[in-house]
Amino acid sequence: MATAKKPAAFGTKPGAKPPPPLDLDHGGEEHRKFPRARLEVPFQLWVGEGEGRRFEAKLGSANISVSGAFLNSTFFLKVGTELRASFELDADEDPVEARAVIVRQESPDRQGRGRSGFAIRFVEFFSQSEVTLAKLFLGQKLRDFADEYLSSKRARSLNNELDRCVDALAAWELQKVTHPGDAWSLDQK
Repeated sequence: MATAKKPAAFGTKPGAKPPPPLDLDHGGEEHRKFPRARLEVPFQLWVGEGEGRRFEAKLGSANISVSGAFLNSTFFLKVGTELRASFELDADEDPVEARAVIVRQESPDRQGRGRSGFAIRFVEFFSQSEVTLAKLFLGQKLRDFADEYLSSKRARSLNNELDRCVDALAAWELQKVTHPGDAWSLDQK
């Protein structure tokens, strides 16, 4: 039996070299709901809209998760400051746009050890751009599942794409219940 060609990985065009695997940030005790990836991405940040805009900056991330990011910075804003963030994970998709809150600051110790910056928590996404962020973590698992499931006799017997999509989503949800595990864990298949 011939195996189906796998679709291009997230963020790549067919025939392009796939991106390296995500470098998970396992530093310290993990208490987050979503995994973090060490990923340097330029973030556009601003406070206020239109004529009321009173702050604007471009900072790079140290890590990103679906719930927030740590941004490298030599300046600080007050914890609790609400700001807007925009960043691009895939040149072929619209940027991720979110409302965020600064939840923590870090600065080097007196010997200059440690990082400098602040953590933000995403509190609202715009234009369903959170899907782009979720695909960063789940994309390959979903592709592998869909590739296997859509080649099944059941899926091939369905008459249209919508029915196949609904059937595949039901099968994914059923698998999560019958084979417990963390779908967000990149260490599992």
